[in-house]
Amino acid sequence: MVTKLFLLRPHSLPLFTLPSKFLFPKLPSLPKRFPILSLSFSTTTSTHPQFPDPDLSYGPSLHKGTKPPIPISHFTDQPIEQDEEENLIDEESFSRVFNIAALRVPAKDCFALESRLRGHLLNWPRVRNIGRVPGDEVEDDLAELLANNQSDGDDDQNGVVSLNRRVYGRSDGDGEPLSAVLYREKLAKTFDSRGYVNFRNLAKMSRPNQKKRRVTEEDNGGEGRKRNRKGEFSVLEVVEDEEEEEGEDLKGLLGDEFQGRKRWRGSTRLLLLDERYGDKGVEELPQAVMKENTAKSMGPAIELVRCRLTLLYDYWQMNEILEALLPEGMIVPSAFETVGHIAHLNLRDEHLPYRKFIAKVILDKNKPKIQTVVNKIDAIQNDYRTMQLEVLAGNHSLVTKVVENGLRFQVDLATVYWNSRLATERQRLLNSFTRNDVVCDVFSGVGPIAISAAKIVKRVYANDLNPHAVEYLQRNSGLNKLDRKIKVFNMDGRRFISAMFASDKAKSITQVVMNLPKDAAEYLDAFRGILRDRSKDEEFSLPMIHVYGFSKAEDPEFDFHQRIRIALSEVAVDVEMRRVRLVAPGKWMLCASFILPKSVAFAKPVDI
Repeated sequence: MVTKLFLLRPHSLPLFTLPSKFLFPKLPSLPKRFPILSLSFSTTTSTHPQFPDPDLSYGPSLHKGTKPPIPISHFTDQPIEQDEEENLIDEESFSRVFNIAALRVPAKDCFALESRLRGHLLNWPRVRNIGRVPGDEVEDDLAELLANNQSDGDDDQNGVVSLNRRVYGRSDGDGEPLSAVLYREKLAKTFDSRGYVNFRNLAKMSRPNQKKRRVTEEDNGGEGRKRNRKGEFSVLEVVEDEEEEEGEDLKGLLGDEFQGRKRWRGSTRLLLLDERYGDKGVEELPQAVMKENTAKSMGPAIELVRCRLTLLYDYWQMNEILEALLPEGMIVPSAFETVGHIAHLNLRDEHLPYRKFIAKVILDKNKPKIQTVVNKIDAIQNDYRTMQLEVLAGNHSLVTKVVENGLRFQVDLATVYWNSRLATERQRLLNSFTRNDVVCDVFSGVGPIAISAAKIVKRVYANDLNPHAVEYLQRNSGLNKLDRKIKVFNMDGRRFISAMFASDKAKSITQVVMNLPKDAAEYLDAFRGILRDRSKDEEFSLPMIHVYGFSKAEDPEFDFHQRIRIALSEVAVDVEMRRVRLVAPGKWMLCASFILPKSVAFAKPVDI
């Protein structure tokens, strides 16, 4: 007989069971081998042994186990008619069945035995090594009553009387039975501050669950089956020999969910043994397991049972699925940038034919955080720094909300630029600011630096050429209640620099940020002669300039330093250089910080 089984929930990851007669056919004995489908885009099949090759590593793998004989999707909540995106990947082909052994032990001894048998139990990721049989969990006082029924003499009679009163509400010698209404009212009087402690069935009748599980009827019969819930990743079933056992059928006492043994066992649990014991008999178990069979119980203390553990598509990690889907030898894309609910990919040319499959797996394995997967199809070449993106999976909304440094930013990736990978660099730059600083952000975008700096410094002047970015900059300033400390401009970078240092605000500016790595160094010529109309004797604190740039040279620091000298037309520039990140093979992003040289700020125009 095959009995359905529940696993305890590990780390809040859900697990479910299915009626075994739908999932697995009845077999006279546990088979030693099953066929397995090859994981590739072709339909070629090959056979592999149930028990893994010694060369394979320990634990579950898509190269181990077998495929279930009946598709799992027949029991899912997915509608029959699905769109093209849902049908993109055959999730059934990633289900794997593993034959394992388990020890059925009394529930009261379960955790003690688990501690003593550690090292011999299943140690697979996200799978608890303790299983639970539905319908085999009973209250302690009921178990005591049934245990007392095995004694002799007066104890036996008292146990039967107590059991009859518990089940039927009366026993011999109690007089005429009460009507159902009066009996229920009598039970209701036992309600106290602890609730229906002794009458849990009454509590269930009085406070029924509002959310009931939906049950669908089979087309060819009246028996229903429970549907799987989204996110459940494995099924565990116990395989038992169909042996008629003597004793009373306890199904009426324990409920309709109790499907199994006619001989009373009490509350039990399953300790899942290590995979190497899956095909071993009782005599082949290690001594540490055999010597534990000394517990006192109403039945056999420890019983060896055979189990089938089915790991579904939702169990496997993203890289395992992609490794199976992509051609052999192809690099598996495992990194992507997260912008709110959007996963931003930058796929190689070799991945483009499989981009839909990659996006579907990323979406499935990162829900509900990720709802949209996009890929950059071209380099940033326009003045607004916007990217050409292709939506590969999920919804097509590119408007999202990002939280950084405790601040909220609304972003539309279709019209503005955002890079979450620069969050660490932005935080490093902010740490160099003080409350007396006045910051001038020449290429502010939607304000990740300007708005974050407004929490620290005295005043921020933010500018961007993109009108959409300026709109989101103003919106984000108000969203974070910092709009009073930020002055927003929408103009070209050179014009903004000239306008700011030509005004009376020039004296107060202490920090200038130029985060436009592609072209920022070329804008440094705007600082040459910026203060030529002012007196050199006038007290004036020159600002610290932070400029970002890319370099593909063998010595990126020297190359970027040379470009800064050329733009400023000044050789003696003391620059503090720092590598930010490697954006591509051989291409570095750098940050150069230096105080604007006085000779540059007061330089006179060169006659041509």
